[in-house]
Amino acid sequence: MGDFFNKIFYEPIFNFLIFLYNNIPGHDLGVVIIILTVLVRIILFPLAQKSIKSQMELSRHKDKIKEIQTKFKNKEEQSRELMKFYKENKINPFSGCLPMIVQLPIIFALYRAFMNVLSSGNGLINPMFLGIMNLSQKSPVLAVLAGIGQFFASQMAMKRTITTPQLGTTEKAAETQKNMMRSMNYFFPIMTVFIALNLPSGLAFYWTISTILGLAQDYFLYKKYAPK
Repeated sequence: MGDFFNKIFYEPIFNFLIFLYNNIPGHDLGVVIIILTVLVRIILFPLAQKSIKSQMELSRHKDKIKEIQTKFKNKEEQSRELMKFYKENKINPFSGCLPMIVQLPIIFALYRAFMNVLSSGNGLINPMFLGIMNLSQKSPVLAVLAGIGQFFASQMAMKRTITTPQLGTTEKAAETQKNMMRSMNYFFPIMTVFIALNLPSGLAFYWTISTILGLAQDYFLYKKYAPK
């Protein structure tokens, strides 16, 4: 399994990172991280688009879905009727999981690639960004920025989830889930800051750039597919 991960994800990303560093003018690692982050977002954009489109479709039909949930109290019968409704309206209620599943190995590969580059200390790569920030060292400023970005990302995700009906979920369970998400909305940013404080700032820099791009992407898609 480790060899498969290395061959499919880690080695191509690591080699491409080194290729970019050796070929862009100025050989700036910060610029390389920005370019790589943008490319990853572009590659994953179709999955994100499909996910948000499906979530907005669920939101558009939330009254009908709530009607089915109220009419059929038995969980098996309720799930069967909901799946029938989704099929008739060509809605995939599980498409929101796909981007996360695909992103996880890419995120782990990026993490390993950045850690190897930033922690190597072999002098082959200059970790400076614009000549003023050493991305191989810890940075409280970037750690806080990563946490702030994560807070806004969590807010946007919570907004979508609250307006999206959940498959086979009772109103009480849905309310419990919303309360948990509100708590996570503060927990994840704090955890992001804590983790970033203990890692090379290049990783916090990547996370901040990725989060900003993700916020812009989600805002655009949310506006495009939001129920009229």
